[in-house]
Amino acid sequence: MKKILTLLLAVAIAMPTFAQFGTKNKRNRFSHSNTEQYYGLRLGLNVASLSSDDAHIDSDSRSGLAFGFIYGLQLANSTPLWLETGLMYSEKGGKIKFEGDKVTTRLTYLQVPVEVKYSFDVYDDFYIQPFLGGYLALGIAGKIKDYGERESNSSYDTFNRFDGGLRIGCGVEYQMLYAELGFDFGLADISKDDFDSTHTRNFFINVGVNF
Repeated sequence: MKKILTLLLAVAIAMPTFAQFGTKNKRNRFSHSNTEQYYGLRLGLNVASLSSDDAHIDSDSRSGLAFGFIYGLQLANSTPLWLETGLMYSEKGGKIKFEGDKVTTRLTYLQVPVEVKYSFDVYDDFYIQPFLGGYLALGIAGKIKDYGERESNSSYDTFNRFDGGLRIGCGVEYQMLYAELGFDFGLADISKDDFDSTHTRNFFINVGVNF
């Protein structure tokens, strides 16, 4: 958690440099002559948990890192409606205390978000952008650690690698600078158990730049 917050702070300190660059390279957000597009970088904090019918798995939240790149495309020349997708590295999972012992579940995904955004021009290059969409994710790493038994196993002995669901949130943009918060609501049952279902939950905060 401390490492993630330190990294986010370092990015925040570097943001004014990008802002100065963005002032010189301002995009026309509402061009009627051609369709606009943008690319972006994202770095953020996940606060994830697992919702399960199995009390051994149903967990409290744990923090994780998220980063990646995105691509946005204006859907209509005359309307500030945007389609955004990309590729993100995203750490999820959860932690519990079971019979007095700490158990942590780490699930690391490559995640593809797909969102539709509406960009409200509030004032002088400042935009508010609510969004709604979904995501698909593929598990690439993960461990379940039982600190009482001092055992560690692959998360994918217990869970399926595929995840998918809905996401909702809101972003703000000023020139090239961007920040957002939102929630991933897992719809896919990631449990390999035939009787108990498990779903991911994730609150996220991301910052970044758009080019």
